[in-house]
Amino acid sequence: MSERPPMALPAPPPEFRGVFRTDARACAVYSEGAGIARIIPDAVAVPADADDVVTLVQWAAEHRVPLVPRGSASSMANGAVGRGVALDLSRLDAIGPVDAERAMIACGPGALRDAVDGAARLHGLRVAVDPSSGTFATIGGMTATNAAGTRTVKLGAMRAWVRGLDCVFADGSRAWVRRGEARPKVEALRTFQHDVARDVLDRGSALTRPGVRKESSGYGLADYARSGDLVDVLVGSEGTLAVFVGVELGLAPLPAVRASLLAAFGSLEDAVEAAGGAAGIGASAVELLDRTFLDVVRTHASQLSIPPAAEAVLLMEAEGDTPAAADTLTLRLGDACRTARALAVLAAPDEATADRIWAIRHAASPILNALDPHLASMQLIEDGAVPPAAFADYVRGVRAALERHRVRGVIFGHAGDAHAHVNALLDVREPDWRDRARALLDEVTALVTLLGGTLAAEHGDGRLRTPLMFRVWDARAMALFARVKQAFDPVGILNPGVKVPQPGQDPLAAVKYDPTLPPLPPEARAVLDHVVREKAWASYRLGLLDAQ
Repeated sequence: MSERPPMALPAPPPEFRGVFRTDARACAVYSEGAGIARIIPDAVAVPADADDVVTLVQWAAEHRVPLVPRGSASSMANGAVGRGVALDLSRLDAIGPVDAERAMIACGPGALRDAVDGAARLHGLRVAVDPSSGTFATIGGMTATNAAGTRTVKLGAMRAWVRGLDCVFADGSRAWVRRGEARPKVEALRTFQHDVARDVLDRGSALTRPGVRKESSGYGLADYARSGDLVDVLVGSEGTLAVFVGVELGLAPLPAVRASLLAAFGSLEDAVEAAGGAAGIGASAVELLDRTFLDVVRTHASQLSIPPAAEAVLLMEAEGDTPAAADTLTLRLGDACRTARALAVLAAPDEATADRIWAIRHAASPILNALDPHLASMQLIEDGAVPPAAFADYVRGVRAALERHRVRGVIFGHAGDAHAHVNALLDVREPDWRDRARALLDEVTALVTLLGGTLAAEHGDGRLRTPLMFRVWDARAMALFARVKQAFDPVGILNPGVKVPQPGQDPLAAVKYDPTLPPLPPEARAVLDHVVREKAWASYRLGLLDAQ
């Protein structure tokens, strides 16, 4: 499979003060992210500041050049790679002072989640949304995908915490959009309000899936219909409606005490029953490790002492304002697990034991990497969520699909939200790997649709799931999404092919593991391999390249 020839781009605007490169090595290091796609951009732009972003967007609008905004490119759904200009916002990483009285902080889109969280903790506050990628996930990327994470079961996803967005719209105009404030006088917002908003408000209740607790697919129109706040439309829009150059983020109180426990179950149904009970009691985290995950861990890490009969394990966390409150909640969680027929319940008596319990959750990645150098971990079906009552059926269905298509896989995720991540492992030396990958994606998409779920709970649609959205959203919802996109970006320069599919768009068009793809320049290949191996997603790609 060959790459398309590069676009003929006009010269960058002379007033642009950042980095603008079109050489093959620079473009290649922006061709891959954490997902499965390889798409080589035609240029790379690294703006010096927000004014530079305005300059670049005005130029792109004039010449109809696609822009693909990105932070660390650690997203799984391929929304951060694409044709046109890769717009690297990672250098816009300023973190403002914490407003403790209002429990708020302002930062640039490139600010890292854990760095912002560290600033907040000095004031007894925290960033509520805590994905496992927090050391390298940017606040802008998390906002763009409506990211969630381990504690969403208690604290909610990103949309609930974003108070304002400094936006550069598709015509180059710039304005802050804040909750509770009047609509800025920007053409994109005027068009949305005039042409689309009324239909969104009329259809609001139909733009969500009953029972699904996490959603990052489509635009946040159901939330907008409830709130009337344009912030809700922009959060989760994956760079398709505006480029974020600043974020005002609400902060949550820091709990005084945390306690952890592990519960093992002899059936998936029992684990799911206990997960639902734990979420209702008030657990701050409820994580599932399925048998597929446990099989890998048992084989390569027997010291974790998981009961041999366990079909599933739950890892749970309780937060409290006092040690007594946390202990009481932990006891209630343990009782709920025993009521659901747990084989064993282990409460952590100290922080060291808690660390060992949660280390199980992170044990799979290094083990998977060591299984077989020819097995590629492909994030094809890694973000499905369904109503809690259907969660056991979903996990069982994914297991069956993996087995039917001869794909080894590992299933884990956020059981409190009925949300599963899947690592599908394929050997790309086998001639039918692509057919099996496509069949697996098709079958699990059908399963999610049947169970009334979403394909994208917290990672966004990207270029992986956008071509499949019509299978889980009805025609009227898809038409509304297209109208929203048209209102904000009539020329179609902002991350085209995400949220609104393009004709003939293929979710598996260019899989980076495909041995038939032409090789990237060796220096670029070395940089990309380093990023994956060292989890160096937050590293400046051109800096790594030029250091060679």
